[in-house]
Amino acid sequence: KPVSFVLVDKPRPGVTLITLNRPERMNAMAFDVMVPLKEALEAISFDNETRVVILTGAGEGFCSGADLEDPGYLAIVDGLTMPGSARRAMKVLEDVILAIKEMHQPVIGAINGAAIGGGFCLSMAADIRIASQTAYFRPAGINNGLTAAELGLSYILPRAIGSSRAFEIMLSGRDVSAAEAERIGLVSRTVVPDQLLDECYAMAERIVSFSQLGVELTKQMLWAGLDAGSLHSHMNHEGHAQLFVRMTTQNFEEAIKARKQNRKPEFED
Repeated sequence: KPVSFVLVDKPRPGVTLITLNRPERMNAMAFDVMVPLKEALEAISFDNETRVVILTGAGEGFCSGADLEDPGYLAIVDGLTMPGSARRAMKVLEDVILAIKEMHQPVIGAINGAAIGGGFCLSMAADIRIASQTAYFRPAGINNGLTAAELGLSYILPRAIGSSRAFEIMLSGRDVSAAEAERIGLVSRTVVPDQLLDECYAMAERIVSFSQLGVELTKQMLWAGLDAGSLHSHMNHEGHAQLFVRMTTQNFEEAIKARKQNRKPEFED
């Protein structure tokens, strides 16, 4: 039986765990890993039983970026010249990043080890990042005579940690340890390696307890805020989302009732 390079499990109610499963290559971004990953992300986005997604890597690495030994085969490049093939290949990787951003569910990145190059970009596409104390992040492209700006990293990283830190890290190509990543806000917290998934499950279960609609719109508003041209326009956008949930569900009334009855609310949207 062929080895599946992307594993999909449902370890807790409402939670889907996606594991990049090529540990001997530190889960490098070969196309036989990235294509099934994109397909899994798109399918899970419309799995209405899934309320939170956790993305991690098998073995000691999260994702080591481009697979320099065996990038895999893409039928969509047949008949193209090298520049055309390269552009098609890049589009496949870009679509993975965008698929994470566009998922209806929040995505928690369980960064279990090295996140290098494209793997760094993949980790930054997650909505929330929790890292093992053994994890580290490296913008590898600039060390290889290329650019560190790829797969959205030069857009997301400055917004996550501030422009000065992002410029310094990307231009120097240096490693960022888990401890530093937590200090500068690149990850929300770090934990000992054997507690990483449990920490992610605990966060996921808290999110699952909220309104599905409220969580989905909150994720959309957060990403829209990064793109907003002005505070005024974005506040209108937020206001419409808030009114939509308030006026079309009984969630608010349920929250008030549950608080008075000293119980957890049950949001039915």
